[in-house]
Amino acid sequence: MMNVSPVMIEALGVDANTMNIAVSLAALFSGIFIVVIGGLADSVGRVKIFKIGLYLAIAGSLLVGLSPKGSLAVPMLLLGRALQGFSAAFIMPTSLGMIKIFWEGKERQRAISLWSIGTFGGSGLSSLTGGIIASNLGWRWIFFFAIIVAVVALYLTKELPENKREGAGKYKIDWGGIIVFMIAMIALQIFITNGNKFGWTSWITIVLLAITIVFGYLFIRIEKSVPFVFVDLGLFKNKVFTGATLANFFINGTSGLLIVSLTLMQRGAQFSAMEAGLLTLGFAIMVISFIRLGEKLLQKFGPKKPIIWGALIISFAILLLMQTQIMTGQYVVLAVIAYSLFGLGLAFFATPATDAALSNLPDNQAGSGAGIFKMASSLGTSFGVAIAAGIYTAVSSRTEPIAWLNKILNFTGRQDNVAIRQGAMLGLAFCLLLAILVIITVVKMIPDKKKE
Repeated sequence: MMNVSPVMIEALGVDANTMNIAVSLAALFSGIFIVVIGGLADSVGRVKIFKIGLYLAIAGSLLVGLSPKGSLAVPMLLLGRALQGFSAAFIMPTSLGMIKIFWEGKERQRAISLWSIGTFGGSGLSSLTGGIIASNLGWRWIFFFAIIVAVVALYLTKELPENKREGAGKYKIDWGGIIVFMIAMIALQIFITNGNKFGWTSWITIVLLAITIVFGYLFIRIEKSVPFVFVDLGLFKNKVFTGATLANFFINGTSGLLIVSLTLMQRGAQFSAMEAGLLTLGFAIMVISFIRLGEKLLQKFGPKKPIIWGALIISFAILLLMQTQIMTGQYVVLAVIAYSLFGLGLAFFATPATDAALSNLPDNQAGSGAGIFKMASSLGTSFGVAIAAGIYTAVSSRTEPIAWLNKILNFTGRQDNVAIRQGAMLGLAFCLLLAILVIITVVKMIPDKKKE
């Protein structure tokens, strides 16, 4: 949806803030439920939970694809996106947990690489394929094709043997922790995406922030006091797991660069969704072509160096995209290079970070640990997209450009889109901060050793 949100805004008649919520909502719901679903899968069977996720994906895609213009647009869009996120919470930890069970050593690293090609490579192709489909068939067909993919996945996995934790009894769900965490995360998401619309000092914004803080505190208290926890905070005693998970949160947050830069090209340079999507072709190519290189670097250097190298490459890619003060023709060249570097950086990062997290966990925590790791992915994406898009929306909707930024940089060419270009620059600056935080986290928390 990152590449077609401008088209959907016009077609459904919703505002930019609502669309920002819709874009980030799937990742938010995935992040909220992914841990508990991972633990549930360990007990009742990973294949069963995986297939339920595919059915949820079909339902969510159908709701979004059929969303009409008018009063039903917002509820159907948001419910569909929530179901899509819920489905991801079923699919991601179970698929990753099965890798932990079915393979060991180098075979596991290779399987993780292939899994990462599907996740990171899929995200790389989504902007391109989404733009092509939207420009030729209409944006609704993106979600109809998603239904077809889910049906094919159900067929391909029909003979997959069931697996679950040995001796698993009835799984007990920490409903209190889930509900409190969900309230805190939803309040924070609304605060981020609509704070500018409500006014940062308005009573509703202050209440949302207060809810986030209070319920966040209650969540920590609950998780420390109940016997069956939503998030096993004890896993974070493992320094390497914690470092890899934090790095994963930050690096996925940099995906906010996609919605900001692609919206910039469509609103600021009048590119179509397909034209903007074509700029990201190098992203998908680099992820798919070089993700196995991340595996080889892991085997030679251990996880620390490849993760840092990946974050450095991504930082440089973001710096290139931040040059919104130049002419469109020049920016297109930088964007093509930047998207390719972004894909290369993710290829360096994916397998070493995933292996660093999972290789430090016992088998009976495979689903829960994978769930927490992917929770970091989803929440990182959700809040990275929400904050970057929120910054962009707030600045680009100004009636006048930011004066101090105009004094520092000379925005050449058209002057009627300077606010849009400034919004993109500042939204991308936030993504750069996240990439820098990856480097700091890894330097402090992951040891510099070769992976055996």
